[in-house]
Amino acid sequence: MQQIKEYHGCSPERFLQELLPLGQPVVLRQAVASWPVVKVAQDGPAALLSYLKPFDSGQATDTLLLAADTAGRIFYRPDYQGFNFERSRYPLTAVLQQLIKQSSATPSLFIALQSAALQRCLPELVTQLPLPFLPEPAAGRVWLGNQVTVPAHFDDGHNLAAVVAGRRRFTLFPPEQVANLYPGPLDFAPTGTPISLLNLNKPDYQRFPRAKAALASAQQTELLPGDVLYIPLLWWHQVESLSPVSMLINYWWGGSLSAKPVQPAAFDSLLFTLLSMQHYSPAERKAWAALFQYFAFSGEETGIPAQLPALQNLLQPGQGELPTAARLAALRSWLQQQLADKAD
Repeated sequence: MQQIKEYHGCSPERFLQELLPLGQPVVLRQAVASWPVVKVAQDGPAALLSYLKPFDSGQATDTLLLAADTAGRIFYRPDYQGFNFERSRYPLTAVLQQLIKQSSATPSLFIALQSAALQRCLPELVTQLPLPFLPEPAAGRVWLGNQVTVPAHFDDGHNLAAVVAGRRRFTLFPPEQVANLYPGPLDFAPTGTPISLLNLNKPDYQRFPRAKAALASAQQTELLPGDVLYIPLLWWHQVESLSPVSMLINYWWGGSLSAKPVQPAAFDSLLFTLLSMQHYSPAERKAWAALFQYFAFSGEETGIPAQLPALQNLLQPGQGELPTAARLAALRSWLQQQLADKAD
């Protein structure tokens, strides 16, 4: 398993101009070590709690509770008819207090506060978290828990993940490994996108023989407080919290998860395509795939003479020009009408 490339003392300019365009994950060691909350967390969870209490808005946040027999791995129940956790809502510092209470022993309860909007739960802390590595404004989200594992999944957006407290291990896979990761259902997953059915720490090669190919392409790193990891859009990533108290703040941009989400979301397009393709034969789907490849993904020239601009297709492949707002609005209106007509 490869180690993710690391950079010490990397400037924001170098990251944005040289590293980000490569589309590969990188670790920026100690890139946020100057954050006050990171410095306080070095004195232990109790100091972190004292520091965060005045910032806590009291807003309840999504929190997953897993029994001891789950080993902290967020997943399906053994019968696959549901998930192996209970979902509750608590203020952030209440969760942190509970983590501290059981931090000195083997966890009897695994806890994961998930994707809490920083602006809602710790609004006054936002100004203390400068992150010049972001290419555009992005809203932070807080992740807090003990030794919980989130199985490999992908995000519809680029991700900068900064560790505040504890250690976290990330295992990443490029998007083209999707088939080798045995993804679960698109519409029934414990995360926002499908998860890999593989237990990467105990791979079952008999049930999942392609897992060997996936693991051969894997990249891994362990992050300490102050470290930042860049995860490119659609890269699969498993996240393991290795400490009794672990806190991370992440920022998404460039997809449906960003502060200015891309609409319509590409993930919704995938679901719509699955619905529309279900009645076609393999040969017919192959024919449609050729059209999708040409119109949506190839970026090739249309071959229509430039003197006939009215006949250029919607996205003008290869021209580098986006359609006008009016044209997009007309397309959305047409598509909505098509869906309404077919629903009647």
